Amino acid sequence: MGQPVIIQIENIYYPILAIVGLPVNLVTIVILSRRKCGLSKCITRYLVAMAAADLMVLINEVILYEINDAYFPNSFLSYTPICSLNLTLCYSFIDCSVWLTVAFTFDRFIAICNQTLRTKYCTEKTAAVVIAVVCFFSVLENVPIYFVFEPRKITNNVPWFCYVKSSFYTSPLWVTYLWLESILTPFAPFVLILLLNALTIRHIVLANRVRRGLQANNNVQNHTDPEMENRRKSMILLLSYNFILLWMVSFIVFICVQFTDTQFMKANYKDSFTIAEQSGYMLRCLSSCTNTFIYAVSQSKFREELKNVIRHPLTFITN
Repeated sequence: MGQPVIIQIENIYYPILAIVGLPVNLVTIVILSRRKCGLSKCITRYLVAMAAADLMVLINEVILYEINDAYFPNSFLSYTPICSLNLTLCYSFIDCSVWLTVAFTFDRFIAICNQTLRTKYCTEKTAAVVIAVVCFFSVLENVPIYFVFEPRKITNNVPWFCYVKSSFYTSPLWVTYLWLESILTPFAPFVLILLLNALTIRHIVLANRVRRGLQANNNVQNHTDPEMENRRKSMILLLSYNFILLWMVSFIVFICVQFTDTQFMKANYKDSFTIAEQSGYMLRCLSSCTNTFIYAVSQSKFREELKNVIRHPLTFITN
């Protein structure tokens, strides 16, 4: 009997994602680290950190978990303690990536909408502190995940694979933790990113409208106003909606688990919820390939650096 369709898709999808996503994030990190893209040190810090977090998501979730489960099911990585540790790291890096996106969105909101706070908050030092705090609490928050799993099977007294304990959905302590985890990721990031982007776009639109009115009153004929051009570029940087779109299915899955009798990782691949859950994971992993790259590639100087990498990779590395 053949594998379920969703598993066949995953067995093709995840290797392709790894082949594309790893170099994309690595190249993004290298280019941004050279600081020749015309971006501020603060923005560069955030983008490098986001790309690094996305890279770790691809390594841990896509390669060490998904690809290993599909092609090397009997490797040491499937040993339950190792599997539990890897999944704990997966969720830690996912939360880190998500909350760095929130932090970056907030930084752009302050930089564009509040000139008073901009000089104090939007600095390289503040960015470094925020990144460190986000990474620390992302790991700390997910430590309990290690104790959520039990072996799916035991062979010769050796526990294999990871299966969510049934008590995870019934124990008051675990239910409380699941609610807290669901609020922190993805509920709160969804609300914050949508709100901050909406406020930022509103500010940009109103500011541009006022500026056009002033130019009209002063009979200014400059069609390439640099100030308005900078604001248009700022709107391009608000592409954290990419995160919203690619996380939407996982967001709905989280809601279903909270308010229905459905459970995570049931492994019934004929069940519509399991198919939706697996599809959400695939889209979530795709977010780790596209998020930072979309932010960066919207900048013309980044595109120039990227062309240099493609044309002269050895020269680029040695310089």
